Amino acid sequence: MIENNPTNVMAAFEILLEEVEAEIDFVNHVGAKGFEKRDYDSVKEAMEHAGKITAFRDRVHSLRKEWETLTAAPVSQEMEEQRKERQNLGRLQRGLRTREESYYKPILQTLIELNGSGKVINVLDRVGQIMKNTLKKPDYEPLASGNDTPRWRNAAQWARNSMVNDGLLKNDSPRGVWEISDKGRKFLEG
Repeated sequence: MIENNPTNVMAAFEILLEEVEAEIDFVNHVGAKGFEKRDYDSVKEAMEHAGKITAFRDRVHSLRKEWETLTAAPVSQEMEEQRKERQNLGRLQRGLRTREESYYKPILQTLIELNGSGKVINVLDRVGQIMKNTLKKPDYEPLASGNDTPRWRNAAQWARNSMVNDGLLKNDSPRGVWEISDKGRKFLEG
């Protein structure tokens, strides 16, 4: 009999999100190539497709948060003991990438250090320094899409997107600039 394991579900969400992000990265690459060739129809098509995939990714992210809420509900002592006694029946491989939420505080701390806002490259460089003891080996591997961007930089950018959706970062910052919001400052203090 296969038993339910909330950890397996979280790992599945992480794998799904990573694959969706790799697909978005691929579509962006196709769009960039079209732009280089001045094939603006393919650029437009790539942009529309990337927008749809990004919206899907945001829905999956919301579902992951909903799952976390469901599994955070108090459980009886008996259920907790049963969970601990379970055998590993096909658990997904450990050591997956660092969770997106792990980037929140380092991003916010970095923005505070930069007086509230900073260029993406500067923010990511500093976040990498802050998280060097947190990031896992797979986080440093390049994305499946074939470019040389380490997985953690891509994940940090997706964390930024989620933080904008959660109101922790401003959504009207100039392109290429990340800016902390009042809610983000309160989150960091709490």
